[in-house]
Parts: sequence; C-alpha cells; structure tokens
Amino acid sequence: MKSKSAFVTMVALIVALGGLLMGFDASVISGVVKFIEPQFNLTKLELGWSVASLTLTATLAMLVAGPLSDRIGRRRVLRYAAILYAISAIGSAMAPSFLFLVIARMIGGFGVGASLILAPMYIAEISPPEIRGRMVSFNQLNIVIGISLAFFTNYLILRFGKSDANWAIALKFDEYNWRWMLGLETLPAILYFLGLFFVPRSPRWLIMKGQLDEALETMKQFSSANAAEKQVVQIKKSLETDQETSTFKDLLHPSLKLVLTIGVVVAILQQITGINSVFFYAPMIFEQSGIGTDASFVQAILVGLVNLVFTVLAMLIIDKFGRKPLLIIGVSGIVVAMSLLSYGFGTATYTLTPKSIIDLPQEIDRVQLAPVIDKTYTSDVAFKEAMQGALGKDKANTYKSELTQASITMNSWLILISILGFVASFAISLGPVMWVLFSELFPNTIRGVAISFVGLINSAVSFLVQWVFPWELDVLGSSTTFMIYGVFALLGLIFILRVIPETKGKTLEELEAQLVG
Repeated sequence: MKSKSAFVTMVALIVALGGLLMGFDASVISGVVKFIEPQFNLTKLELGWSVASLTLTATLAMLVAGPLSDRIGRRRVLRYAAILYAISAIGSAMAPSFLFLVIARMIGGFGVGASLILAPMYIAEISPPEIRGRMVSFNQLNIVIGISLAFFTNYLILRFGKSDANWAIALKFDEYNWRWMLGLETLPAILYFLGLFFVPRSPRWLIMKGQLDEALETMKQFSSANAAEKQVVQIKKSLETDQETSTFKDLLHPSLKLVLTIGVVVAILQQITGINSVFFYAPMIFEQSGIGTDASFVQAILVGLVNLVFTVLAMLIIDKFGRKPLLIIGVSGIVVAMSLLSYGFGTATYTLTPKSIIDLPQEIDRVQLAPVIDKTYTSDVAFKEAMQGALGKDKANTYKSELTQASITMNSWLILISILGFVASFAISLGPVMWVLFSELFPNTIRGVAISFVGLINSAVSFLVQWVFPWELDVLGSSTTFMIYGVFALLGLIFILRVIPETKGKTLEELEAQLVG
C-alpha cells in the first residue's frame, strides 16, 4: 500500500505543476507593473487591465474546460494548457507594445483557466478518500510555490539589473528586467508538458466513456484490488443514476441547490476578500507604506514564504481537523488583518520637509515642490493629488515611491504584520479548502460542468478585483479599500458558520447521497 500511496503522490505532484504555472504566471506581473506603467504610459485602469487580462481569458476558459475534459479527457486538456503557458511566456517577454503584451497574457489565461479547475478535479478522481484532501491540496501548494517563485525571481532580476557583472550586463537585466521576469515561465511550462506523459487517464472519466477494464487497471494503481473493484461499481452506479445531469442548465435542478449555493458563495468569498490584490500588487502595496522599491520586493518574498508555510500546514491538518474549522479560523483572521490594515493606512500622515526632500532624485524639481513643503496630508489620496498638482501627473507617478518614502509617518511594521497575517489566514483556509470543497461537493456526472461554473464565477470576481485595485487605491485610498475587503470577509464568516457542512473522510459517492436531494 505504501507503493500505491507513493504513486498517487507522484501523479498528484505532476498534475499539480499546473498550479505552479498558474501561481507564477499570475504573480510575476506584481514585479512588472512598476516598469510597464511608465514605459507604456498607462492609466490606472490600463495598469489594472495588464494584470487582470489574464484572469479574463481564464474565466472564459472555465466555461469550456470542464465540458471539454468530459469529452476528450482531463489529461489531454492539461497538455494543451502547458503549451499555452509556454506561448504566453515567450510572447509576453518579447512584447513590443502594450497591446501585444495584453494579448500574450490573455493566451496564458486560457492555460490558467484550464489547469486551475482540471488539476484538482483529476487529483480528486484518483485519490483514496482518506488522503484526498491532502492530495487535492497539492495543487494549492504548487500555486503558492509558483507565487513565491515569482516574487523571488522578480527580486533576483531586480538585483541582477544593478550588478556590474559582465554576464548580467550582457543579458541586459537592467534594460529588459520585466521581460526577463515574464519569460522565465517558459522552462516550467515545458517540464509540465513532458511530465503529463507519465500520468494515466482519469479512472472516473474512463468509466464515463465505458472503458471499464482500463478504469479498473488504473484504479488498482492507486488502491488495493478490492477497493478498486468496489469504487468502480460505486462510480458506475452513480453515473447510471445521474446520467442525464450533464449541462449548465441542469445546474439549476432543485436537488443541486445546496451544493451550488455553497460553491458560488465560496467562489466569490475567496476573491472578494482581496487575496489577488495582495499577490498581484504586493510591491505596490508595500511601497504605499514608504519603505522604497527594493524593500518592497523583499517584503513581497516574505508574502510568498508565509503563503507557502501555511499552505503546507493546511495540507497536513485538513484531513484531520476538517474543512469547516479551517474556514472559520482563516476567515476570522482575514477580518482582523484587513481591519488592522485599514487602521494602519488610515492613521498615516504625509509631510514633505526641507530635510526629507534632500535625498529625492535630482529629476524632481525642488522649486515645484515649494508650495507643498511642511504641509501635512492625512490621507494617501490627498497626498497623491498634491504631488500631481505640484509636479504633474507623469513625474508624480514615476517617483511615487520616493515621494512617499520621504513624507510618510506610519507604523510600517503594522502593515507588514497585517498583510502577512492576512496571507497566512487565507493560505490555511480559503486557498486550499475552496478547491477541496469543489472537488467533493458535486455529483460525478456533473462535476466537470459544476466546477467550470463555480470556477468561472471565482475567476470573474478575481478579474474585477484585480482590474479595479489600482483605481481603488488612487480614488478611495488604501484604508477604505482594505476595509471593504474586511466587511466582505465578515459576511462570508457568517455564511460559513451557518451553511457549510463538513465533508472530510467521506467518498465522493457518500457526499453525493448526503448533499444532493
């Protein structure tokens, strides 16, 4: 049995590499936005679009990835996703214009959408019930490894750009910093494509296609012969019972009301609390606290590491403590963290003094700053408007980090601790638990369609959050933006306490009998 568990783990890790690519592809843009904003002269909404465009096509991909995988198989669609990742990485790195960059990012979004829902679905379909939660969580683990890897490589490239080494100068890390950040994804995309050739086809999908003998042989690779035979009989019986439930329209069937409601609410909650605002704009947020560009990239690495540590912790305890307790603990932590972030930014003040402007870049005209010297601003929005009025919009945006660092008075440690607390709370709850629930809640025959639907909603909300975040910071300010996230988290906590059931330790067929009327 140990060898079978090892085989399950190996296959789950290979398939979950799609999560690593998704995490890297999504978060690498956090280091890019600072450089493409002035290079392409972007507005705040255009900047948001450069980040969110990937999620838009991921959302569209979720409409078809589930049904397509029901037709041609989970493994084949994942291979196509790996190819799209590679094309996107190369195209983004070579982008000559903002339009070209967005198109390349959107191509990668189709790979993100497919791998995001199919990887956990496949892993759930091969895993024995007693380790299913941990196995499915490998996908979330790889997502956070990808996020951490993106933060780390972004920082390394930033440092290489300042190096005097001949090889760093020859590779033009300074001139092409953001292009290197985006292009590095090509390597793991190729590895993922090759790794999928060592993965068998989903036994549940094989049974759906009537290939019972191959399904049984595949199932025996993951569990004992006895257990495999019983599971094949269970799955076949479940498919026969629900054989007509296989379209988006059938999701509206009254018997699916509870599981669909849970799926939709959790899908919205995971994104509306602001996680991708932090992951995709981490350096920008930290720069708002006045620590400077280099320090903001370093703190972004801390975000990735905390995310990784608490995701591993969630994987270790999810099958012991259950899904619901982790959700309660994590979402409560999100409420607290967002409240502290809102307080921290809300109490900040901004004052440029004759002494503080000495170290500003020489490109900033001190004469233009004269009208705002020794004036105190109590919100980041008011301070930005004053800087734009004094220096002009372009120059104020270009040197936003330096101006903030020279003027701000706030508890930057509170901001760092609150963001790390938020990430830890998310990583132990909504991050891994959402995908585990999605893989468990829905009946076998409709699982592909249902996960596509709730994944679509999750991705659509993610798109909106990412797109408007730079605009929110610019218009509403940091304090109000984070308070909004905290309110949504509080509403989600109430729903979790009142509605969501526990699913640990039960087969997919047992959960179907319990939750589907």
